[in-house]
Amino acid sequence: MAKELKDLTKRSEDYSRWYNELVVKADLAEQSAVRGCMVIKPYGYAIWEKMQSELDRMFKETGHQNAYFPLLIPKSFLSREAEHVEGFAKECAVVTHHRLKTNPDGTGVVVDPDAKLEEELIIRPTSETIIWNTYRNWITSYRDLPILINQWANVMRWEMRTRLFLRTAEFLWQEGHTAHATREEAEAEAVRMLEVYNDFAHRFMAVPVIKGVKSANERFAGALETYTIEAMMQDGKALQSGTSHFLGQNFAKAFDVKFINKDNQSEYVWATSWGVSTRLMGALIMAHSDDNGLVLPPHLAPIQCVIIPVYKNSEQLAEINKVVEPIIKEMRALGLSVKYDNAENKRPGFKFADYELKGVPVRLAIGARDIENGTVELMRRDTLEKQIEPLEGIAKFVKDLLEDIQDNIYQKALKHRQEMTREVNSYEEFKVEIEKGGFLMCHWDGTPETEEKIKNETKATIRCIPLEGDKTPGKCMVTGKPSKQRVIFARNY
Repeated sequence: MAKELKDLTKRSEDYSRWYNELVVKADLAEQSAVRGCMVIKPYGYAIWEKMQSELDRMFKETGHQNAYFPLLIPKSFLSREAEHVEGFAKECAVVTHHRLKTNPDGTGVVVDPDAKLEEELIIRPTSETIIWNTYRNWITSYRDLPILINQWANVMRWEMRTRLFLRTAEFLWQEGHTAHATREEAEAEAVRMLEVYNDFAHRFMAVPVIKGVKSANERFAGALETYTIEAMMQDGKALQSGTSHFLGQNFAKAFDVKFINKDNQSEYVWATSWGVSTRLMGALIMAHSDDNGLVLPPHLAPIQCVIIPVYKNSEQLAEINKVVEPIIKEMRALGLSVKYDNAENKRPGFKFADYELKGVPVRLAIGARDIENGTVELMRRDTLEKQIEPLEGIAKFVKDLLEDIQDNIYQKALKHRQEMTREVNSYEEFKVEIEKGGFLMCHWDGTPETEEKIKNETKATIRCIPLEGDKTPGKCMVTGKPSKQRVIFARNY
């Protein structure tokens, strides 16, 4: 393990390589036999489960229910909403046959040409079409509204260039799909779910994000408005970390979903959709981790505290076990996730390095001398600082320390973002500053043409039009035309 840590590429040398190595070495995920798809290993999945659990609770607190819809979508469904099909057409995986048969010569199997589907099926890249076709059967009156549904599922988007968690052909996510009687209700829902994502990123991921609206060029295919939370990674690149879409009546019209309103008139339903994915795992890794491995915020760490015995013989281990047992019970009674690693097949030094690599927030080491002194050695993962603390009351001390670590990790990420956010007033300055990374606050004339020009020449995109902060109008840095407010440009993952 010590050699693995030594071999971990430093962020300053090659940030991309550091990330790829860390995902594998920390036992989060690995490449699979299927091109562009990953295997999420137990430790990585445990982090995702904690994310999923907290988000699911937050969704249900806002009145949403979970349901499940088919993985396969008739190809004709996608063509009903023009912008939607155009946005996803190049990423769709298509099922054309439903059976294989053995080769006549006995060498493997081939697709049975007699088993061709009457209509080809798309492996869902997102579920708006299949869900709105279903909602048509559920909605007849205003009394049936609102419908507040969330789905936990996997989706397939045939990405050409993939990276574990950040961009894979298949990934896990949740997708909310809601139906409303009025435009105002739907717009309020889209904003409400953006706030849920913002709250989750802040309180659980310890990632400061900026709330904003996407430009028309970056908007979700088929949406009238896309709200987003944008996070900054340690290398200064942006990562879109959650989106919420006001869909208007586009999908209701495409699938003829109408209802009788309170005035006994027929009208189309108003819609939203919103989602976050396992991309949040990438955000968690890149926002906080260091050259020694993962740094996990305690609120999402599968193991919040690990206790490691240091001993010379079985008698010492037995004595340590007796002392540790009530401490573990007390920690668990306080709601902490604690692991006592007294396995005898690995040395303490190996265990120290392993849990440091995996980002466990607090490590306690206890030996025979510690028991004599009534103390324990504690190390906090965020700062790598070691300290000696009394065994008496250690459970409560760790619980309080975990909250301090959570806040410290957030404040460190916030400070980094603030230091890497600058105002830029000319296009020439922009071309220089964008090479340094970070968020550039610039005036833009609001046209897709200017946005496309900047993207083509600098590889930077408008991450969002911020909902909060300075709204002072100005002049576009490229054209000199009027600008309503500064927007955030950055290179992104």
